[in-house]
Parts: sequence; structure tokens; C-alpha cells
Amino acid sequence: MSPDGRHALVLGASGFIGRHVVLALGQAGVRVSAANRSDASRQRLAHWLAGRGHDRVPADLRVDFATDSLIEGECDDITEIYNCAGAYRFGMSVEEARRANVDSVRAVVAFAARLPNLRRLVQVSGYRVGGHDPEPWTEGRRREAYRTLGAYEASRVEADAVFQDLATQSGVPWSIVNPASVIGDSITGESDQYLGLASTMKDLWQGSLAALPGDRRTFVPVVAADHLARFMTLLPMDAATRSTSYWLLDDDTPALHDLLTLVAEHYGVRAPRARVPVALLKRLPQRLTKADPETLTFLSADRYPTDSAHAFAARHRLAMPDTVTTIHRWADHLAAHRFGDAPSGDRRFTEPGGFRTFELGEPGAPTLMLPGLPVNADTWAPVVAAVGNARAVDLPGLGMSTGRHDDWPAWLTALVTETGARHLVGHSIGAAAAVEAATVHPHAVDRLTLVSPFFLQAPPRRTAKSPLLTRPYLRRTTPTGLAARLTGGTNHATALRSSVADLRRGAVAATTARLLAATGNTRWRADLRDKLRCYPGHVHIIVGSRDPLTAEGESLLSVLPDATVTVIDGAGHHPQLTHPEDVAEAMGGTSLGLRGENGVSAARGGL
Repeated sequence: MSPDGRHALVLGASGFIGRHVVLALGQAGVRVSAANRSDASRQRLAHWLAGRGHDRVPADLRVDFATDSLIEGECDDITEIYNCAGAYRFGMSVEEARRANVDSVRAVVAFAARLPNLRRLVQVSGYRVGGHDPEPWTEGRRREAYRTLGAYEASRVEADAVFQDLATQSGVPWSIVNPASVIGDSITGESDQYLGLASTMKDLWQGSLAALPGDRRTFVPVVAADHLARFMTLLPMDAATRSTSYWLLDDDTPALHDLLTLVAEHYGVRAPRARVPVALLKRLPQRLTKADPETLTFLSADRYPTDSAHAFAARHRLAMPDTVTTIHRWADHLAAHRFGDAPSGDRRFTEPGGFRTFELGEPGAPTLMLPGLPVNADTWAPVVAAVGNARAVDLPGLGMSTGRHDDWPAWLTALVTETGARHLVGHSIGAAAAVEAATVHPHAVDRLTLVSPFFLQAPPRRTAKSPLLTRPYLRRTTPTGLAARLTGGTNHATALRSSVADLRRGAVAATTARLLAATGNTRWRADLRDKLRCYPGHVHIIVGSRDPLTAEGESLLSVLPDATVTVIDGAGHHPQLTHPEDVAEAMGGTSLGLRGENGVSAARGGL
């Protein structure tokens, strides 16, 4: 039973803010109905809620803003409405923006006015939107607003005025929330919005932000998505909030330059030293600034009337989460999910041994995959998923991890002794890391799976031994070019897009080039073979038939007490790209019994 008979309707329930509101209401025990445009939207919402431990799916109502009824289904017992619908998108036409953000508000207020038990209609507006004159707009004012502000912001300003005017005239009890830039969840950092400030952080991450926009006073405040949702769900229960607008943001959000510098330090990249005033940004062509003109109005030194929101939060004992911590978590989530290019999957940054490390797969899984060169952990995602109870990490200084080769000892020790890695799967250079870890902690590492272990195979080509030649190639290569170089064709170019993006960041290409050259070092190769010879646990070698072991490698494996070799027919040095199912099958065969089928052949005790 809902507290106080509450029945909430959430419009825009499958959107970023809407689903957080649905979750907050559900956690408070409120009966919730979600207005969805389609069954696909409902399913996405249910999946998202379930992923956060909330299996109570809200009632599904269909919404159509083009109809007079707005909602299909029985709605008379609805006590509160949360309007999170609308279009948050730059580059819309005036007609499109007004239809999405102004006409939809008219429909929502008209619908709310027909509900006999409504206690509150909560409208989500914006911190740059509220505070304008709510009087009905003249045609001249409308033209001027859309000319100066752009279609998106002008439509939200007009919608705010229309909402207040119509709701007041209709006797609809209303409250407005004017949130700042809504960033990720304060606990997880989760966000799937990549516009505005998030796009600037993407440029920062990629090293393509040439200058900091604005000046030292430019203020782009933020608020955590979950805090905003909790704030909104409390409004209908407080009579003092009727006919009131609240600016929800942290007044102590660092100024924009300080915020971006803070994120740069967290990412381990350099913040630009150059600064471009807003006035100049507005004059420069978009092809140079790479900024949508509509976003420039948000670069302001303005401050906002937050006292009433602070008083309300204090009255209801709602504490705002620490903003800097939330920014860090949000920044991590954005980068881990490649700013929308890798939206799904369990992806995160961890800090084994104090080293910032990208990891994908199941946290704490005993099977840990260490990628080779010049690819990243993402190329192992299909194998991780197929094996199950596994994860993959980027080595220090490679992929999306920070650090250097010198950090390997401390980093590997932390992985093995602190994160529960018991089965190390090393590919190419990752095989060296796996052997190094097993040598230092032989009783902590139960088994080794070495995929294309370079020190048991032919030395690299002469060109790979020169970092001066390799580094510029890696910095400029394309997914198709890299696919052709690694696999002999372009079929796997899509799987290498993220690896190419990583190689263009910071010193990743330089680190990769140095390690590629090191794989030809005769002394290191011999040292790794000696260490492998001394490892007491089970060793499983996986190679492609086109990238075989050397005679020396075969001889070493023949004397190991517990060794298995799997050869994948038709594969080269990167079987995780060309034959991921076969690699996963071979890894499963280590414990389930190997089978010589589907292009996989195996032998125990050497070849």
C-alpha cells in the first residue's frame, strides 16, 4: 500500500531523469504508473530498474502527446504527476523544439486539470530557464527569444511561462524544479547523457580540447541525478511548495575552469592552458570551436536563487551528496563507457595498488584476462562474456589505464593478492605479465593460460623493434588499417575502433611502441621462459595455426609437469579477434576436458 494513498504518474519515465524519479518513488513505497510511448520503452525501464535491485515494475500507461486524452487507461486516482518529458537536444528547428517542449506542456496541464484527486504537478524545467517573466508571450518576444537563445533553450523558457500561466489559470497545484546540469548518480556515477558538459569532458579525455571555454568566473553548476529525483518526490508532501520554483544545484560547484582541471587531474591528462572568452567563442566559426552555438549561452558567470531549495532540503533532512566526489564518479562512468560508444556491459575503473585501471566483466571474478599489443581489454569482451565469471583489464599505460611498465610488479601483486585473480589469462605482452605475477606469487595463481605468448614464438619483425617508426604509425592508424595489419583483412575493423581511439590518447602509442620493441629483447624472452619453467601450476597455451610456437617453445613445454596446448585452426596472433568462440571454448576446456572440434585441436604434455 502506498503511503498516504499516493499514486504517482511519471511522464518521460524511460528518460534519464524520469527513471531516477521512478526508482526514488518506488524505493519510498509509492505506487507508480509510467507513461511510455511504446512497449519497448517500458521494457527498457523495467530492465534498468531490475539492474538496480528494484523488481517492482510500475504500471504501464501509453502516452500520446498528439491526442486530447494524452493517456490511455484509468487515471482518476492519480495524486501526483512528474513531468520529465521533453526533448533535450541541440540543433532542433523552432517548430520541432516547440512541439516537443511547449505543446507537450500544454497537453500535460490540460490532462492534470481533469484529475479529481491531484495534489501536485511537478514540472522539470532548468536553471537557465526559470526566473523569466511568466506572462504570456507576444509573437515579438517569441521571435527574439528563439533568435538569441536558440531553439532548445528558448522552447524551455517559453514552456516554463506557458506552464505557470496555464496551471495557475486551471487551478492545478504545481511546483517547478530548475535543476542545474544533471550529472551521474552520486554513488555509481551512471549517466547516459553526453551533451553539454559531458561532451567537453570527452574532448578533455581524448586530448582534443584545445582551450578552456569562458573565463575564471564561468559557472556551470551541477546536481546528481539521484539527489534531484529524491528532491522531486518530496515536493507533493509539503504544502509550502505549491506554486513555487526551486533552483536545485550546488553553489559550491567549482568554476568551469577549476572543474575541468579537476577532471583532467583525475583522468591523468593535461588541462589546456589556453582560454577562450565566451564573446570570442560566439564570433568564431563552429568548425573551429566544435561547439554547438546553442550551448554557449550556458557559459555564464550568473548565480542562482538556491535559498528556498536549501531550506526545503534541510526541512526534509535531504543532504546533497559531495559534488566533487560525484563529479569524479560521473567522469569515471563516462570514460569507462567511452562517452556512449560502449553504453552496455559492466565497465569501471579500479585502483589495484593505487594504479588507475580500466576493467570490464564481473567484479572480483577469479579469471583475469591481460590483453596484448596493440589492442585493449575491449577486444576481449566477447571472450569474457562467453567464459563467464571473468574480467579483463588494461595493463598500466595501455588502453584506458594509467601507469608505466615499471608499475607492473606492484600492480600485478595487488591484482593477485587483493582482487581475487586466481586464473591469469595473458595474451602476447599480457602473457609476460601473467608469468611475472605467477613467479612472484606461485601459490596465489592457480593456473596460467597464455594466448600467443610472444616469448615462445618467433621474434617480431624488424620494424616493430624501432619505437621511432612504430609510434607514429600507431598514432595515425585507422581501424581498417590496424585490422589489416593484425588479422590480414578488414572484417574486424569495428572491434578495433576503441583500440585505435586509445592509441591516439596521450602516451599510449609511445608506451605501446616501447613494449613492442621490448618483445624482441633476447634477454627478456629468455628470462620469461626460465620463469615459466619454474611455475608449479597448470599451464595452458593457446596459439593460432598461423602463429605457431617455435621449436624452442615446444621443447620448453614438453618438460613442464602440467601443460596443455591448444591450436586454433586458421587463427593468427590475435585469436580473440578472429576466433573468440574458439578461445572461450579452449579456456573452458582447461577444466572441463578439451575437445578437438570446431577448429580447435588440443594436446596434453606438449605438441
